[in-house]
Amino acid sequence: MSKASLTFLGGAGTVTGSRHLLQLGGRKILFDCGLFQGLKALRLKNWAEFPVDPASIDAVVLTHAHLDHSGYLPKLVREGFRGPIFCTSASADLCELLLLDSAKIQESDAEFANRHGFSKHKPALPLYGKRDALRALEQLRAIDFDTPTDLGHGANLLFRRAGHILGAATAQLRWGGQTLVFSGDIGRYDDPLMHDPAPVAQADYLLVESTYGDRQHARVAPAEALLEVIQRTTARGGTVIIPAFAVGRAQELLYLCWCLKQAGRLPLTPVYLDSPMAINASGMLERHPHDHRLSPDECQAAMASATYVQDVEESKALSHNGMPKVIISASGMATGGRVLHHIKAYGPDPKNTILFAGFQAAGTRGEALINGAREVKIHGGFVPVRAEIDNLPMLSAHADADEILRWLGGFERPPKKTFIVHGEAGASLALQERIEQELGWPCVIPAEGDEQVLS
Repeated sequence: MSKASLTFLGGAGTVTGSRHLLQLGGRKILFDCGLFQGLKALRLKNWAEFPVDPASIDAVVLTHAHLDHSGYLPKLVREGFRGPIFCTSASADLCELLLLDSAKIQESDAEFANRHGFSKHKPALPLYGKRDALRALEQLRAIDFDTPTDLGHGANLLFRRAGHILGAATAQLRWGGQTLVFSGDIGRYDDPLMHDPAPVAQADYLLVESTYGDRQHARVAPAEALLEVIQRTTARGGTVIIPAFAVGRAQELLYLCWCLKQAGRLPLTPVYLDSPMAINASGMLERHPHDHRLSPDECQAAMASATYVQDVEESKALSHNGMPKVIISASGMATGGRVLHHIKAYGPDPKNTILFAGFQAAGTRGEALINGAREVKIHGGFVPVRAEIDNLPMLSAHADADEILRWLGGFERPPKKTFIVHGEAGASLALQERIEQELGWPCVIPAEGDEQVLS
């Protein structure tokens, strides 16, 4: 039998750029194809030559639509990949939003650099463009949860629900007499919107994420924690700015605000959703009713509980509106988007609050602010930040260390080997120690570029 191997091309030693290549008998299947984000040294990896010829990859298995898992697909297609991209139906719909928006940002950034002449490249080029994103979308192949799918050449794929966001899946691949499972991003248990992560009974080899492998989320009701920040801020006449991921986090925040309003606990404070992508993603909940817990009536009411800010002029007016309010806007780590304009407008005033809602990757403005930075660079200038900075990590869509161990507890027997990926070094190491001590499983923390032979 041909040698099987697993090569870690990204998402190893970092929480971004998830890319894991399985090879058997001359065939190649890539698990996820994400962008590197955060630190400049990581972002530059997106421009490096892909470690294997994209044209030689037979298929991509996509666990979910977030850009750190899907955002490199247009570049892979641009460089010659022509195979199918297998994902769930909701992931395919969300990829249409995310990849086209990412392409627009890439093209806009290149155009801006050329117009202002600050790029060392003449001309500056986008990583990829709209045409590449559209070609990648044409290669998506949506398959149902819990439905074995024949990929040809003896490979069989099964998606199970992972929670996390709409369409997120754990991926099981049976191939060459072995079973490999990739957790993707594991969601929360008892999440108000998403279903619990589905258990997996067995695997010969397991790849497990470790984003929160070194910590536990506070056991505080998210609605109560959110209400406390809003009441504290509005009582002093301030506005709460919430940088939120347009897909997943924004919808949960809308739902929590709706619940508080229904209970009469947030009666007068207006809530604005200022993100075109988040507005579109909110409609996805109604299109995929089986992918979440809400009834159709709850879904419609919750998503309609905020004032949607559609155009740029409305967004600018909101930045100059002095009334106490809540503004939910992308992006979640304050790396771009309309939220930057709101931080510029509201950040210098101590009566306001910038409230983060989950993990902040190294090198992002979000990470700098929650670690005490009192100024941030936005649009070429430095903005003083005197607003209160808070973070509600229990709003994260990622399982914490205890929840990861709970999911692993569903295995009926230990995998031959468990690979700990998609986490920063400290988080991965802490999770390795817990798995080895509490479960007795053999674990490896691969480095980027490592190749592991699968027996």
